[in-house]
Amino acid sequence: MDQPLSHAGRHLLDRRQFLQHGGTGLGGIALAALLAEEGRTAAPAAASAAAADGPIRPIIDPSAPYAPRPPHFQPKAKNVLLIFCSGAISHVDTFDYKPELLKRHDMPMPVDGEKLITFQGEQGNLIKPQWEFRPRGESGTMTSDLLPHLGELADEMCFIHSMTAKSNTHGPAENQMATGFTLDGFPSVGAWVTYALGSECRDLPAFVAIPDPRGVPQVGPRQWQSAFLPAVFQGTPMSADRPIPNLARPDTITADADRASRDFLAMLNEQHLAEHPRDSDLAARIAAYELAAKMQLSAAEITDLSGETAATLALYGADDTANTTKARFAQNCILARRLIEKGVRFVQLFNGAYAMGEGVGNWDGHKTLVDQYSVHGPILDQPVAGLLRDLKDRGLLADTLVAFVTEFGRMPTFQKGASGRDHNPSGFTVWLAGAGVKRAFHYGATDEFGYKAVENISTIYDLHATILHLLGLQHTRLTYYNNGLERRLTDVHGHVIEPILA
Repeated sequence: MDQPLSHAGRHLLDRRQFLQHGGTGLGGIALAALLAEEGRTAAPAAASAAAADGPIRPIIDPSAPYAPRPPHFQPKAKNVLLIFCSGAISHVDTFDYKPELLKRHDMPMPVDGEKLITFQGEQGNLIKPQWEFRPRGESGTMTSDLLPHLGELADEMCFIHSMTAKSNTHGPAENQMATGFTLDGFPSVGAWVTYALGSECRDLPAFVAIPDPRGVPQVGPRQWQSAFLPAVFQGTPMSADRPIPNLARPDTITADADRASRDFLAMLNEQHLAEHPRDSDLAARIAAYELAAKMQLSAAEITDLSGETAATLALYGADDTANTTKARFAQNCILARRLIEKGVRFVQLFNGAYAMGEGVGNWDGHKTLVDQYSVHGPILDQPVAGLLRDLKDRGLLADTLVAFVTEFGRMPTFQKGASGRDHNPSGFTVWLAGAGVKRAFHYGATDEFGYKAVENISTIYDLHATILHLLGLQHTRLTYYNNGLERRLTDVHGHVIEPILA
């Protein structure tokens, strides 16, 4: 079947237009095509507000919403990999070493004579870390034996030990880490990033969310929603063993029939667009159809791990037949690397799921922390360490910012009558690695017990501002007008954490 002429093609066949454009020559066409393939063609400059410090809104072509767009200034990172540990992983048992907990083990925590009441009620005594801490790497960073493979990579990490959250409840705290707000209805950080910058990948979504093999976190798809931003910027969920649903051609339809149907639909759309050239919604819909057609091949290829070497599978632990959950999570980590390799702008990787119950499938260790973390630690440790090593070995870490986060920390005490730690939003640890951040660096601190942030206190607003800064975006100027307000990821707060920048 002959390909129908596009609207642009018919425009060029006009005699005057043909003569006008004919002088450009094949060389210019070839150069433009090559640059476009690499995402290096000049993008429209960001729209500027009247005031020098006003909003900068990206100019988005509805027919190519994922096209690369310029940042506000020269970026240090091109891509982001955000690893989220669902349930609130305990900082005092992993990355925040507190010798005082060893000295005062099973003693009451001094709280100025007040009874210590937290999320689930009265607290018991201080309890030492349940895994031994050891110095790791050339820096001698103290990390625990719960995550030994990640500990070996401590020299690659930039730790923020003074992070704080606004809520001690999972849902609102997850919302804040994902969107900047504790309430529902706000765009996720990945949606903001792809709204601002688009993507260098032409045949995959700009923003991909990879759920844990055990399920999704408590707020589910709100972790990757676009909310009031255009829907095209929401995250696309997919995993190594669950590719994008409803994408493959049904077995009852032949490849030729499928192709002919798409060609016919494209012809009708082009004809309608020629009659209504200002219909941006139609142009966006056509772009979505075209991306879906491309993804029928690219999504299947990206999730096919059969070409990975045995050495790579072993590096991640994807060949672990004794721990199938770990192997499946490791496959998701390999998928994350492959997406970054393809130029996907923002990849969100989840470890832990809420549906299995408190602490059973996630890090919410209230009652039996040692038993539960002994299951979760190996699932997280080798696969994520393998991912970091692989990104570095392939040269991808130079352009990729990795952020390891959770919704809040946990108490240095055990809950009264239990063998686990309660929620603690007053101080916890996150870490960054890769493009634009210092290696083997520690910023901020909690008190001697790991209870409250006391030095260089940081907020999730600051973390988001720093992520945007590393991507070349000024967080105070990246806005979207909604409901009478100029909304932004960091609301009216946030400062870039300058001391951690390389």
